[in-house]
Amino acid sequence: MTKVAQIGVGYWGPNLLRNLVNSKECEVKMVADISVERQDYVKSLYPYIDVTSDIRKVMDDSSIDAVIIATPVKTHFDLAMQALDKRKHTLVEKPMATTVAEVNKIADLSKKNKLVAMVGHTFLYNAAVRYLKKLIDSGELGDIRYIYAQRLNLGRIRSDVDALWNLAPHDVSIIQYLLDDPIPISVTRKGMDYVQDGIEDVVFLDITYPNKIIANIHVSWLDPNKVRRMTVVGSNKMVVYDDISENKIAIYDKGIDRMAILGENMDYDHKEFFKYNHRSGDVLLPKIDFKEPLKVEISHFLDCIQNGTKCLTGPEHARNVVEILSV
Repeated sequence: MTKVAQIGVGYWGPNLLRNLVNSKECEVKMVADISVERQDYVKSLYPYIDVTSDIRKVMDDSSIDAVIIATPVKTHFDLAMQALDKRKHTLVEKPMATTVAEVNKIADLSKKNKLVAMVGHTFLYNAAVRYLKKLIDSGELGDIRYIYAQRLNLGRIRSDVDALWNLAPHDVSIIQYLLDDPIPISVTRKGMDYVQDGIEDVVFLDITYPNKIIANIHVSWLDPNKVRRMTVVGSNKMVVYDDISENKIAIYDKGIDRMAILGENMDYDHKEFFKYNHRSGDVLLPKIDFKEPLKVEISHFLDCIQNGTKCLTGPEHARNVVEILSV
């Protein structure tokens, strides 16, 4: 079994640790956190796991094969490089780093040492997102025209990152995944800091892709409603993915079709002899077989280590996401 250690058991860390402990593919040998309170939390639930405040114990333990990093964003790069330098496979919570140059260094070191470096873009392991990806790849939606996403709530306010870096990595990673990781033509952002000076609470991100595809992402800590929704508009059909709805995927057979009409010279091809039909068909709510995305993510990470499977959210994907966020 792969022996793993986790660094950081804060907001998201307990979810990672629970899935690691429950996995039959790995053994959790050590957990590190600087907070005595968080150390006691781990000891109370998992008394058989070695708990420490000293990260060096994790890095210097040659029996540990892999490290999961769930610490503040500003520490991701340094900890990932330390782990890779000690020849340990590495899973870093999103984002992998804060600059493209940092991601490139992680990529180079992981390749040099023949290690897995993976970022925790959990939504790519979500069954509803994967269902949506299959719909797009099958051609059922037609040509993708535009995508817009909203990730809104009242709180949780953070001071280490702004709303874009806190929330938008999810939607950027999803859109990149759906479109096969294209390089955008342009990216622009517009945001405002209302609660804390210099930390934007609300941001609108606009992305233009090749093939006339545009995307808009709206993130906010200052919205009256909790929203986790993405709409994909195709030339044939449209889909709404709503992560907090009972029906995660809704497929709309709606669109505007161009219909040729007979011209004066028996000509159907002249641009003046077209009319437009507003099509409004059925709404399909497919059943999605749900598995906890984090469980699927952890399983994929271990599969990459044990079987050499290509990593879905490796440095290349992480680099594209960070480059978009760095606008």
